[in-house]
Amino acid sequence: MRYPGGLRASYRWGGSREGGAVFALSEAGGLLTDYGDRVAESFEELCRAELRVEGPGGAWTARLASPIYDEPTGLLWDSAGLFVVRYGFLTYAFEARSGALRWSHRSASPLVGVFSSSRLDHVIIQSEIETFAVDAAGEVRWRVAHSDVVTEAELVGRRLVLTSYAGQLTALDPLTGRIAG
Repeated sequence: MRYPGGLRASYRWGGSREGGAVFALSEAGGLLTDYGDRVAESFEELCRAELRVEGPGGAWTARLASPIYDEPTGLLWDSAGLFVVRYGFLTYAFEARSGALRWSHRSASPLVGVFSSSRLDHVIIQSEIETFAVDAAGEVRWRVAHSDVVTEAELVGRRLVLTSYAGQLTALDPLTGRIAG
C-alpha cells in the first residue's frame, strides 16, 4: 500500500507456527525489530506477521505475533507522524519514518479496526467489546464498553458507526465517545 510522504507498506502473515514461512521472504536492509515477546514468551508458536515500510528516510521492518489468526492492517496518522497497526489484540504506533515503537495498546478482545482523521487528536481503536481513543503519546483519552460484540465499525460523517453481532447500530461521537444524537 502507498501512503502520503512517499511511504510504502507491505504485510505478510501466517497461522500458528508459520513464522519461518512468513519471514523466509523478508527483504534485506533497514531496521528489523521483533515485537513478538510483547504478546507472549512463547511467541514463536503463535500466528506471525511482518510489516515492511519503505520511505525517503529508509526502510524498517516490524515482526508481530498474535494468539489468533488475523490480517494486520495499518494506517498513516500523518498529523502525529505515526504508522498505526492493529494485529490480534494489540495496536502498535510506530514512528512512520524511523520505525521506532512509540507505544502499544493491548485490548481484552480481538481488534476490529483502527481509525484516524485530521480532525481528531487521537486514533480510535475498536475491539469486539470496547472502543478506545488513544492520543499520540499512547494515553487513553476515553473508553467505552459495549454490551454486545462489535462486528463492524466505520468512521462516517463525524460519527463512529458500530454494528453489533445482534445487528444493532450505535453511533458514537469520535471526539468524546458519547452516543451521537
